[in-house]
Amino acid sequence: MKLARYGAAGAERPALVDGNGKLRDISIFAPDILPEVLSDESLKALAELDIDRLPVVDDANVRLGPPVSSIGKIICIGLNYTDHAAEVGLPLPKEPTIFMKGCRPSGSTDLVRLPRQSEKGDWEVELGIIIGKGGLYISPEDALAHVAGYCVVNDLSERSYQMDRGGQWTKGKSFPGFAPVGPWLVTKDEVENVGELPIWLEVNGHRYQDGNTSNLVFGVREIVSYVSNFYALEPGDLIATGTPAGVGLGQKPPVFLRPGDVVTLGIDGLGAQRQEIVAWEA
Repeated sequence: MKLARYGAAGAERPALVDGNGKLRDISIFAPDILPEVLSDESLKALAELDIDRLPVVDDANVRLGPPVSSIGKIICIGLNYTDHAAEVGLPLPKEPTIFMKGCRPSGSTDLVRLPRQSEKGDWEVELGIIIGKGGLYISPEDALAHVAGYCVVNDLSERSYQMDRGGQWTKGKSFPGFAPVGPWLVTKDEVENVGELPIWLEVNGHRYQDGNTSNLVFGVREIVSYVSNFYALEPGDLIATGTPAGVGLGQKPPVFLRPGDVVTLGIDGLGAQRQEIVAWEA
């Protein structure tokens, strides 16, 4: 099952995606895709709706917002692909490297504004885990029971903030608009093997990232379990699991985002995103 939210920013409505790729409004079931809708019980009830009787959203060009309203924490895992660690010349971590994004999620096709005097805007396509059931000290064996589903995340960065201004990751990751999420939340039952998904990103039609989640250093079970030792996970929390090789910083010479660029990215089965890059003043 694919869940989406459509409409203008701040006024999104909840929807399912039917077998023909059409949005079906589910406002009759819930006013929005709130964290409580992500429970196993609510998702089961949603799956049992007669989808053919749900209203079709007619506007094919409607904006898709983040697939969950009121996403809580955005917890990120760094250096979690073997090939990405190699391209930036860093050893594989012995434990997951955790940092936070301090911005609100945005829609999968929303404009991305670079910070004033941006020098090193960068891209990172990532598999996102959306938590459906909270908890502390979750075992790896029970981890998937806490997962509602998966999504595509672009962990955008301003590397000059991250690396040249005190070496602090979060401030390089948290500019407004630096967390496009979606287009959908795909429930875990629809993802046959989350550890074998092609994952890719292009800038202006050039493919920079072309990887597979099979190269994750720490998989979904390990990540959810590990993070729950330090954070009380709650429904609606988002964990971004790291990016494969091909980021702008890793190019020789490095390549960074500029106004006018178009970024497209996706994960097989989870959908695709498209963002136009503009200057902050635009």
